[in-house]
Amino acid sequence: MPPDARHLVRLTAGWALLADFIPLYAVYALLFADHGMSDAQISALFALWSVVGVLAEIPSGAVADRFTRRSSLVTSGVFQAAGYLTWLAQPSFAGFAAGFVLWAIGGSFVSGALEALVYDGLAADGVADRYAEVYGRISALGLLTQVAATALAAPLFVVGEYRLVGGVSVAACLASSLVAARLPEPLRAGGGDDEDDRGYLTLLRTGIKDAASTPAMRTAIVAVGLLSGVDAFEEYVPLLARNWGVPTGATPLATIGIPVVAALGAAYAGRADRLRPPVLGAMLGAGGFLLVAAAIAARPAGLIGVTLFYGLYRVVWVVAGARLQQEIESTARATVTSVAGFGTELAALLLFAAWAIGGLPLTAAGVLLLAAALPRWLKMAGRRDAREGA
Repeated sequence: MPPDARHLVRLTAGWALLADFIPLYAVYALLFADHGMSDAQISALFALWSVVGVLAEIPSGAVADRFTRRSSLVTSGVFQAAGYLTWLAQPSFAGFAAGFVLWAIGGSFVSGALEALVYDGLAADGVADRYAEVYGRISALGLLTQVAATALAAPLFVVGEYRLVGGVSVAACLASSLVAARLPEPLRAGGGDDEDDRGYLTLLRTGIKDAASTPAMRTAIVAVGLLSGVDAFEEYVPLLARNWGVPTGATPLATIGIPVVAALGAAYAGRADRLRPPVLGAMLGAGGFLLVAAAIAARPAGLIGVTLFYGLYRVVWVVAGARLQQEIESTARATVTSVAGFGTELAALLLFAAWAIGGLPLTAAGVLLLAAALPRWLKMAGRRDAREGA
């Protein structure tokens, strides 16, 4: 890999280490429950998180295209830190809601900007074909960082309860912003530096228009949006563990295998990028059946099925995201990617509703339906590559 691309990958990996070192992830659903929130209220908070994300997703992508993807990542860390501080200062439904609004805005600044920065950086050095490998490894590194953060959550909770867990998480967010400020801003694939001279609204319209430009593009965006929305299921894992008999203090350790196996799946995505769509659909389908088995078991051992599901899911998710990036020819890459992120937030809302209605069994059924449709969608998204290779 060329030196400039290696430098970008190293700094992005450093950013991922800090951005994902959030011990609060392991216990924040329990924080809500321990401050009197019911399952319905917790689902309402998650839904608010997604609604704000829906509203902020595409506009924030256009901000990254109009200015810099680097500044978007800096902004993200600051907003997320503010959200966690709000939870600690006001542990009530209103405080949790305000924190989720800030977190949703911060998260929207990552979505689209990160993928665009990595892809354009690789494309500038002629190695765009390694995007699945690189993004998969960055994703894997972030997930492994979550393992360390999850392991640290238990002793931090023993020493200082939620305040200490949250304080460490806030510090990590702010540190990630400092690293993001050092990221290089590569020449954008398909355009030049003069693209930055276009107005915000022009870039916003361009990105939205390009996202709907071809059936293959629309299909890739739908596939990535729905797949990414499945990840919202992770928000319920600590509650599942508790309902299946895992003590609160042991929950972080009981779920620590999930990011480890998910990281292995993400790291494998570079090789899996060569797999045919039916194979990828079968992998996701196998994960769906593992969720069904876990729901039937309804005991701590069921977490094994949930863990294996996440490994298979991450392989498919990274590959689908890579194929979307390959399909994009627009200079408003972050905005186009954020359109898929918009779909992610809508899919997450559907998942939250499914969980409120039918819990894990209904969620697993949704995954199986998605697995059945995925091969056809991925075939359509890959037709441009087939035409170019002909």
